[in-house]
Amino acid sequence: MAPTPARNHRTRVHVVSDVHGNARDLARAGEGADALICLGDLVLFLDYADHSRGIFPDLFGVENADRIVALRTERRFEEARVLGASLWAGLQGDRATVIEEAVRKQYAELFAAFPTPTYATYGNVDMPPLWREYAGPGTTVLDGERVEIGGRVFGFVGGGLRTPMRTPYEISDEEYAAKIEAVGEVDVLCTHIPPEVPELVYDTVARRFERGSRALLDAIRRTRPRYSLFGHVHQPLVKRMRIGATECVNVGHFASTGTPWALEW
Repeated sequence: MAPTPARNHRTRVHVVSDVHGNARDLARAGEGADALICLGDLVLFLDYADHSRGIFPDLFGVENADRIVALRTERRFEEARVLGASLWAGLQGDRATVIEEAVRKQYAELFAAFPTPTYATYGNVDMPPLWREYAGPGTTVLDGERVEIGGRVFGFVGGGLRTPMRTPYEISDEEYAAKIEAVGEVDVLCTHIPPEVPELVYDTVARRFERGSRALLDAIRRTRPRYSLFGHVHQPLVKRMRIGATECVNVGHFASTGTPWALEW
């Protein structure tokens, strides 16, 4: 991809989220764009559409993946935790070490696929401490920070809020709100999770409400960015809606679509 153009030139940005191991399409996601934005969830721990894919079935087999997906879908989280604990207890090696090794293999492939320039923030299943090792010079990692692209200011807030799923990068509502506040007024607000609006947080396939952010919703109403871009909810009830002056867009489940969402001005 070409460098960010001068302000009298039209700018095109491609946005992806929930990559979940799709390195093949990620390598092409920046074609025709001046920059790529990634809103996190690079890791594939368990593919809810294809239970044979991901770290979990690689370690414990497809049958156990079927079982744990069924329990989580039925919101039987305690039973899912018990099953997971019993499987890990029977595995050779330290759990944290085994997971980190598997994540490192995925990160090596995925970060190598990022075009230049890429601006990225973390998802709730990501492991932020590892990103510094794999992000090359063409990839800028931002969390609670801003950057200018083509004359517009983009703010980035990564991670998710705490849930019974206990994914790796879940933080408190207070910590998340502080990052939103640090970003301040921007033209485009980029987050992994959506604002807390029922239509945007309900997953029609998983049949549950995911966690959205009230602080993000309040910031949208208060600062009125042109766009609020996010992912996290793979099959949302509504993919796009306006909140006041702001166009709120779920940029899509890149792992399954392989297609970035485009923003041009």
